[in-house]
Amino acid sequence: MSKENKQLSLLVHLSRVDNHVAERETKMIHYLGELKGLSFDEIERLINDPGEIPDITNLKPEEKFDWLFNIVQLMKIDGKVYQSEIDFCERVAIKLGYKPGVIADLSAYIYI
Repeated sequence: MSKENKQLSLLVHLSRVDNHVAERETKMIHYLGELKGLSFDEIERLINDPGEIPDITNLKPEEKFDWLFNIVQLMKIDGKVYQSEIDFCERVAIKLGYKPGVIADLSAYIYI
């Protein structure tokens, strides 16, 4: 799976963690997928079947921040932030090598 697909897969998993995928979440996933050169059909396939949560340990530092920034954006895009989303984002942040609490710190500066 390409890095682009892995990133979208991770975002799809986040969008599903609260058991409701909001329209704004889907639109953001499509927007990011299109920016990364994926076709509408490729993005839809990932939304319908994101596979397993991807391994994110071998990313470059700038990629790690991009992924972290995008998960916080997606978490906040529908205007509702659930504890399950925060917990998911924290686990991802730790896997990316960030300290616990980075999600709260970063989300204070990300406005949607």
